[in-house]
Amino acid sequence: MKIVLEPVFEADMVDYSFGFRPKRSAHDALQVLVDECARGRRWVVETDIADCFSAIPHEKLMQAIEERVCDQSVLTLLRAILRAGVMQDGQVRRPVTGTPQGGPVSPLLCNVYLHRVDRVWDDGDGAMVPFADDVVVMCWSRSQAERALARLAELLAGLGLAPKAAKTRIIHLEVGGDGFDFLGFHHRLVRSRGDRGKPKVTFLARWPADKAMQHAREGVREITSRRWMLLWPEAIVDRLNAFLRGWAAYFRYGHSAQRLSKIRRYAQWRLAHFMRGRHRRSMAFGWQVLLNSRPPDLGLISWSEIKTVW
Repeated sequence: MKIVLEPVFEADMVDYSFGFRPKRSAHDALQVLVDECARGRRWVVETDIADCFSAIPHEKLMQAIEERVCDQSVLTLLRAILRAGVMQDGQVRRPVTGTPQGGPVSPLLCNVYLHRVDRVWDDGDGAMVPFADDVVVMCWSRSQAERALARLAELLAGLGLAPKAAKTRIIHLEVGGDGFDFLGFHHRLVRSRGDRGKPKVTFLARWPADKAMQHAREGVREITSRRWMLLWPEAIVDRLNAFLRGWAAYFRYGHSAQRLSKIRRYAQWRLAHFMRGRHRRSMAFGWQVLLNSRPPDLGLISWSEIKTVW
């Protein structure tokens, strides 16, 4: 169903929409923020659509699909997919709203529905950068940011949706001021030091957000937990390397070197802790195993490999 419908709706999608679309990525959306900030848009509307996937009304969604699709067999199958329900805690639920998260066609259906906002959005309301249910609007002034937020809330209300109050705010980007999180990165306006006679430059820097760092630590902790004590250390290192390569491949952009280094040091500490528990020895013994092993750190990916991972 996704293969059939995606080319039909892709022809209508706007250029500044990036979520779950072919040949577009989160990094494309992040680059738009950098470009707009460089142009002088320093007021940011940060928001999240409340319960986006679970709150989309089925009938309104089908109306949006019927604007481009008239094949009754396809429409009948789509209705059956929406009515199929989901299993939660052993019980099947069949809600009258929403597209089940995890369903292969759900991201496309979400994009089709939210396209109704994208197609009427005007650049005079601000430079909107949506990624599925996460939205950032870059504006020239506070008044424009307030208008953008009101306009966004109005358009979402027409779709039966609303911004999530707890995640909605207006931020003024300034050196030494607040930043905002978007797509796993924390963004903040900084000024370069002007080393070697170069002029100081103000720019939007980004690095892994605190929540992303916590998620990485939890991933490393799970891979090196006590329940894997019977596995060979080399197997644990292979799992760690796969996780670190994937995490670094996404977060290596921007100004992430310090935080990438922190995650690798944490992986070293957890690996030493794993060896300590496996041999029922002291923590010093665990570190000694890592220091004396060949390859170093039992083959754990090095910092230079993390920097250049693709």
